[in-house]
Amino acid sequence: MKLKVSIIGASGYTGGELLRLLLFHPNVEVNQVTSESYTGKFVYKIHPNLRKSTMLKFSSANELQPCDLLFLCLPHNRSQNKIDEFKKLAPKIIDLSADFRLKDVNEYEKWYGHKHARPDLLNDFVYGIPELHRTEMKKTNYISSAGCNATATILGLYPLYKNNLVELDRTVIEVKVGSSEGGNKGNEGSHHPERANVVRSYQPTQHRHTAEMLQELSFGQKLAIHFSATAIDMVRGLLATCHVFLKNDLQEKDIWKIYRDAYGNEPFIRIVKESEGIYRYPEPKLLIGTNYCDIGFKKDEFSNRLVVISAIDNLMKGAAGQALQAFNLMNGFDERTGLEFPGLHPI
Repeated sequence: MKLKVSIIGASGYTGGELLRLLLFHPNVEVNQVTSESYTGKFVYKIHPNLRKSTMLKFSSANELQPCDLLFLCLPHNRSQNKIDEFKKLAPKIIDLSADFRLKDVNEYEKWYGHKHARPDLLNDFVYGIPELHRTEMKKTNYISSAGCNATATILGLYPLYKNNLVELDRTVIEVKVGSSEGGNKGNEGSHHPERANVVRSYQPTQHRHTAEMLQELSFGQKLAIHFSATAIDMVRGLLATCHVFLKNDLQEKDIWKIYRDAYGNEPFIRIVKESEGIYRYPEPKLLIGTNYCDIGFKKDEFSNRLVVISAIDNLMKGAAGQALQAFNLMNGFDERTGLEFPGLHPI
């Protein structure tokens, strides 16, 4: 029997991508999708790639019927204020906003600048990177999907921090990301003459996703992460370049073993480090539409610096794809279901 699922906030890029995946999932029946701006309109009017894939129309959230699981694709600070209403509609919830990612309410207030409406629920939600929290996801009814910048960075660095191999006070990360990370609402910065051809530093310090990195990589130790985000002339895709400093003089063969031990059996993580060719390291372009995270690295021969490079599609492994992977685990399905697309080349 198929599970009935609904999406609240399905008119944005993440909601549309999630709907695309769910429509072809063999264990899912999409019950309703909501949009307050487009209530009554056919979904394909907003997501034209779904023509002939669905005749669903957008509903208002007030028209929602009970279902087996709700996906919340709302702007930040919306889910926490309506979570009790949502819990009455479905026994299971996957929230794709930042509202329930952080476990420490003080950290939430520090990074988001306001009090959390439901701090009592923060520990009810499992943080949504399956590679880190697979066991918990199989037992929970509530998952909070991770941020895209955080996902690429955490997956890239997790084996090093878990094994206590790097200095804790000087990790430097820069993420380059496409315009879809900003959502589908236009503004001055997304106006084509202003956005095209840019390499624009938009959050050189204090990016909110840093809090997720600190939470997932600290392992009980005091940690400093220096993170910057740069917008580039690309629609989809994210590349994280992470500079860490090794405590011991590890060789590249040692680092290979660390990453193989951590990720060798992971269905959506690929270690990319070739000795020749133009695709020696992770390349976001090759990941468009996929749920993969590609990770590579290079040790500086003249110092203890290790450069870790990770790439994802920010709308897939950074949002909808990862949420579906979590959905599969939560409901006892093969976590690869509906996520087998390998990408395109050339593109």
